[in-house]
Amino acid sequence: MSFKGMSFRSGLLLVTAVVALAAPPQARAADFINILTGGQAGVYYPLGVAVEKLIAANMKDVRPSTQATKASVENLQLLEDGKGEIAFTLGDSLQFAWDGNEDAGFKAPLKKLRVIGGIYPNYVQIVASKDSGIRSLTDMKGKRLSVGAPKSGTELNSRAILQGAGMSYKDLGKVEYLPFAESVDLMKNRQLDSTLQSAGLGVSSLRDLATSIDMVVVEVPADIIKKVGAPYAAGVIPKGTYQGQDKDVTTAVIPNYLVTRANLSDDMVYQMTKAIYDNIPALIAAHSAAKDIDLKQAAKNLPIPMHPGAEKYFKEKGLM
Repeated sequence: MSFKGMSFRSGLLLVTAVVALAAPPQARAADFINILTGGQAGVYYPLGVAVEKLIAANMKDVRPSTQATKASVENLQLLEDGKGEIAFTLGDSLQFAWDGNEDAGFKAPLKKLRVIGGIYPNYVQIVASKDSGIRSLTDMKGKRLSVGAPKSGTELNSRAILQGAGMSYKDLGKVEYLPFAESVDLMKNRQLDSTLQSAGLGVSSLRDLATSIDMVVVEVPADIIKKVGAPYAAGVIPKGTYQGQDKDVTTAVIPNYLVTRANLSDDMVYQMTKAIYDNIPALIAAHSAAKDIDLKQAAKNLPIPMHPGAEKYFKEKGLM
C-alpha cells in the first residue's frame, strides 16, 4: 500500500483504523461471570466467593463476581433474564422453574436454564428456642415461625414440610418471611419461637444462634419425608453439629445444583466446570458443607438438561 499523495486527514483515519484492528477486543458480556448465591449468613454465599476465586485463578480474560441474593427462586429468574452466569439452587426450585410452577414463583417455564452439576445436599434444619416448648412438628401449631425469604428455596421447603405434616401456615400463630440472619436476630430477642433454614450442615446463622440461646433441633420424621416425596429424602443432622445438640436428628435433605444459561459458549462453561470440580478441596475450605460434594454423583439424576460444556467435562472424567 502506498501513502504517497494521501492527505493528512486520510492518513490519520487509516492509522486509527489499523490501530483499532490491532488492539485487543473489548470484554464481551460473556467475559463477566456473575455468581448468584444467597444471603451472607447461609452456605451459598461463602461457596460462591470460593467459586469466584477459583474462576479468577483458572480462567483467562474473565471478570468473576459474587452477588448476594434471596437464593434459589430469585437466582433462577435472574439467570433466565441474563443477569448471571452461575447460580446456586435447590433441586425442587429448579424443577419448579423448568415446569413454570406459578405457586412457586415462576410465571412461565424457564427453558434457558442448564445444569453445570450437582453439589452438596441441603438439610431442612428446624430449630426452636427451648423456652417455646416446641419439641416436634406438631408442637409448631400456634407458634411463631420464620419460613425463609418470600418464595425462596427455603420457603418452598417450609411449605412442603408443613404440608407433609398435615399443616399449613394457617396453623401457625405467626409467619415471618425472613432470611437466615434476620430470623436468628428475632429469636435472640424472643420475637420468634422457631426458624426453618434449608442449608448445608453447620450453617453460620444457626451456629451463632446456638451460642446465644438454648435451642432444640426439631426432627422431621421419615414418614413425613416419604409423604412429601422426591426430591426430598431422609437424612441425619449428626449430634454436635450445633452447640448443645446432644443427639442425631432425622430430617429431610434436598440436592443442590450449580446452574448456568444455555446461551453461554460450550468452552466457557467447560472451563467454569473444570475450575470448580477440579478444586473441591478449596470449596471445603470455604465451608464444611462442601464435604458432601460427590464428584461421581454430580452428573447423575439431573432434573433438567445439562449444559454441553459441563457434559464435556464429566465425559472426560468418565462420570456421565
